[in-house]
Amino acid sequence: MIWSLLWAAFGVVAGSFLAIQAPINAALSKGLGLPVAAAASSFFAGAVALAFVSMAVSQAQGVTIGWRVPPWWMFVAGGCLGAAFVTAIIILTPRLGAAATMGFVVAGQLFAGIIVDRIGFLGLAVREISVGRVAGAMLLLAGAVLIRIY
Repeated sequence: MIWSLLWAAFGVVAGSFLAIQAPINAALSKGLGLPVAAAASSFFAGAVALAFVSMAVSQAQGVTIGWRVPPWWMFVAGGCLGAAFVTAIIILTPRLGAAATMGFVVAGQLFAGIIVDRIGFLGLAVREISVGRVAGAMLLLAGAVLIRIY
């Protein structure tokens, strides 16, 4: 039970990072003059930081990173989806505001997550689509619309 609460809290904190990152990257985009340049800068900084963390953790745990194990397309797909996401956030935040942007983004994540769960994408456990799950995602979408309108 305590681990479930800790993981949920970790999710909330991670979500807050997106809300904080959005205006930072939007301001960077304004300074650079191009949203894609801001996204590239953000990804470059994150890649460098994660490379150092990966090396440190793999050495500390005595683990060799299996770079050849996953199929090549996973490296490309994950990076491209992340780049599209960050670029969209950079474009949307100044136009919609941070709260509405995050609301719409989370609603999109929930709708996609419901489908990913239903098909068991890439070996995830299959979870049925229920009225409660769809209603929860719809309520979040409605909340994002209200945040944007009012």
